[in-house]
Amino acid sequence: MNIALSTNTFANIISYFSENLGWGIWGEITAYSIIGIIYLIFFALAGLYLVLLERKIAAWIQLRIGPNRVGPWGIFQTIADALKLLSKELTGTIKADKLLYNLAPYFPIVAALISLSVFAFSKSLQAFDINIGLFFLTAVSSVGVIGILLGGWASNNKYALIGAMRSGVQIISYELSVGLSLLTMVLLTGSLQLSEIIEVQRTGGWLIVQGHIPAIIAFMIYMIAGTAETNRTPFDLVEAESELGAGYHTEYSGMKFAYFFLAEFINMFIISSIAVTVFFGGWLSPFGITDGIVWLQPLWFFIKVFIIILLMMFFRWTFPRLRIDQILTLEWKYLLPLNLMNIVLMAIIVWLGLDLSSLFN
Repeated sequence: MNIALSTNTFANIISYFSENLGWGIWGEITAYSIIGIIYLIFFALAGLYLVLLERKIAAWIQLRIGPNRVGPWGIFQTIADALKLLSKELTGTIKADKLLYNLAPYFPIVAALISLSVFAFSKSLQAFDINIGLFFLTAVSSVGVIGILLGGWASNNKYALIGAMRSGVQIISYELSVGLSLLTMVLLTGSLQLSEIIEVQRTGGWLIVQGHIPAIIAFMIYMIAGTAETNRTPFDLVEAESELGAGYHTEYSGMKFAYFFLAEFINMFIISSIAVTVFFGGWLSPFGITDGIVWLQPLWFFIKVFIIILLMMFFRWTFPRLRIDQILTLEWKYLLPLNLMNIVLMAIIVWLGLDLSSLFN
C-alpha cells in the first residue's frame, strides 16, 4: 500500500513547518496537529449545519416554520443545543459495563473523522491521496458499527441491545450493496484512488454518463444502501422511537449522546461525498466550464454534496419506516442480485469499449 501526501495545501503546511522553519520532526507533528484541528472544526461546523438543515427541510415538507427563536431565522438553534448537551450531566445505568459504555461513542466519531481525510474537496485540497481510497473509505466507515454494538450491549438495556443488534444486521447486509455498486464504477475507472477517479471524469465526463445504464443503476442502489448505512428513515429501525425509545443510545446523555447524533449526520455527508466523487465528478464543474478556477472547485463539490443530502432528507420525510424483514428482503432478494448482474453488464460495456465521452467533447 502506498500512502503519499499530495502536492497541495496540506502538503505545503507540512513543508513550511518541517523544512522552511527547520523544525524537522517537531515541525511535522505541529503541521499534522494543525491539519487535524482544521478537520475537527470542519467536522463540528458541518454537523451543526446539517442538523439545522434537517430541521428546516422537515419544517418545509410538513408546512411548519421550524427553528426560529435563537438568532435570525433560527440559525443559532443547533449551537444552543450543543451548549445544552455540553452542560448536561453524563448519566448511565448502574450495571453498565463502564469501560465499553464510555468507549463506544468514540468509534463512530473517529471513523467518520478519518473518512473525511481522504476526500478531494478540490485539486489542491486533500489531506492525503491514498491509492486504495475507496477501499479505505468502506473499511474505515464500517468501524463505526462497532461503537453501536458496544454501546447497545454495554448499556445493560434490552431496548438498546435490540437496537444495536438491528444495526449490526442492517449495516453488514447493506455494506455488500454499497461495496458492489462502487466496485461497478471501479471497473469503469480502473482505479480505487479518488484523485484518479476524478481525473478520469475530467477527460471523459462524469461517470454517471460514461457508465451508461449500469452507472445509473449503481447510483440508485448506492443511494438506497447508503441511506440504510446511515440508519436513516425508512431504514431507522435501529432507533425506532415507537418501539425502542431511542434504540442503541437510549442510556446515553450529554456529549456521549451528541457523539452518536453528530456521527449520523457526518456519515450522511460522507455517503454524499462518495457519491459525488464517484458518480458526479467530484469538484469538477458541469461540462468543464470553470475547472481551472481554483476557488470554485470546493464550491462545486459542496453544491453537489448539498443536492445529494437534500435527496437523503427527502427520503426521510417522505417514506414510512420499513419492518426488519422488509429491510433484509430488499437487500438479499433484490439489491444484491441486481448488483451482481449490474457488475457483469458493466464489465461487458468496458470490454466492448463503449462510452459517451463524445457528448462532453
